[in-house]
Amino acid sequence: SIAVKNPEIFESWISKYGSDKIILGADFYPDNSGGRIATNGWQEESSLELIPFINDYQQKGIQYVICTDISKDGMLQGPSFDIYKDVLSEIKDLKLIASGGISTFDELPKLAENGCEGVIIGKAIYENKISLKQLENFIINK
Repeated sequence: SIAVKNPEIFESWISKYGSDKIILGADFYPDNSGGRIATNGWQEESSLELIPFINDYQQKGIQYVICTDISKDGMLQGPSFDIYKDVLSEIKDLKLIASGGISTFDELPKLAENGCEGVIIGKAIYENKISLKQLENFIINK
């Protein structure tokens, strides 16, 4: 939320701590433009579009972004492959961490192939849809 509501403070953190220590959270609601950034625990939707928002902060030094599709988070409906692919094709050299909707192990290699640096998995582990052993093997063999 601070990156949206008080960008000056967020930018000062990038300068003070270094862009390698700061991860931008880009929580979004999908729409026709790709997505709108949400803030305050997903309670407020901003007018900021997803790709320009990330691009702006990458220009200011951000390397890592956790990108969460709010409409899919915790729903086990599969991730937003197309949106993540669009973000990565528009913004080069971005380390994108996909979040929201992960439901099966088979989605992980596909996200990696699309260029995602990492994935946040929650409910799929909790609901035993993805095992820790599968994750361990995936990481070791990667």
